[in-house]
Amino acid sequence: MFDMMKMMGKMKEVQAKMKEAQDNLVNIKATADAGGGMVTATVNGKKEVVTLAIDDSLITPEDKEMLQDLVIAAVNKATSEVEITAKEEMRKSTEGMIPNIPGLDLGGMFNG
Repeated sequence: MFDMMKMMGKMKEVQAKMKEAQDNLVNIKATADAGGGMVTATVNGKKEVVTLAIDDSLITPEDKEMLQDLVIAAVNKATSEVEITAKEEMRKSTEGMIPNIPGLDLGGMFNG
C-alpha cells in the first residue's frame, strides 16, 4: 500500500541532497584552452568563469578580434566540459534516491 508520509519524507531527503549537490557545484571546475594554449579559461559548475589567462603576445590592438574569438572559444569549451562533470556529480549525489526512468531528464533542476 502507498505510504504518503514515507513518500513525503523521501522527497524531503531528495530535496536536501539536491540542494547540497547544487551548493557544491561551485567546487567543480573545468579548464579549457584555445589558440594552442594562448587563452585558458576555467569555469565552475555554476557556469561562472573563475579564471582567464591570456598570453602576453595576444595583447596588441591588431590582435583584438582574434583575442575576442579565442576568449569566447575557451570559455565555451570550459563551460561545456563543466556541464558534463556537474551533471555527473549531481547524478552521483542523488543515486538511488530518484528512480532511473528512461527519458526523464532532471538536468534542468540542477542549473542554479
